[in-house]
Amino acid sequence: MSTYAVGALRIGVDVVDKIVTLEQKETVRLDTDRLNGLYRQLGDKNALDVLCRTVEELAVRLSNCERFWRQRDWAGLRKCARSLVAIAEQIGMTALARVAGDVAQSVDAGDAVATGATLSRLIRVGEKSLTVIWDQQDLSL
Repeated sequence: MSTYAVGALRIGVDVVDKIVTLEQKETVRLDTDRLNGLYRQLGDKNALDVLCRTVEELAVRLSNCERFWRQRDWAGLRKCARSLVAIAEQIGMTALARVAGDVAQSVDAGDAVATGATLSRLIRVGEKSLTVIWDQQDLSL
């Protein structure tokens, strides 16, 4: 322990030898029954078109959520997160829908710290979900 004198006050400070970096890894779940139903209902070409547009829209909305957070636009963030729930559920992105709902709930609770944490998780889950569906459906341009 190191000791520093501040005026007549002595303050003890612990020195940390090692800093551990936590790596955030998210597991995502896709509802393959929902995706298969989409392909059966629309046919391969139309379902692929819908998925491409939906993936693009999800990416835009994730970005918008982050922008609303930086601007402290709570109403905009809540609305954007709720729209992510609806869109993600339509194509079977269950984890993304759940976490987006958590963001909306934390906004409703007025808890900025929880909102920041759940939004960070939403971004991680969103990026992972988009990558998984992109790779799984071979949505190459």
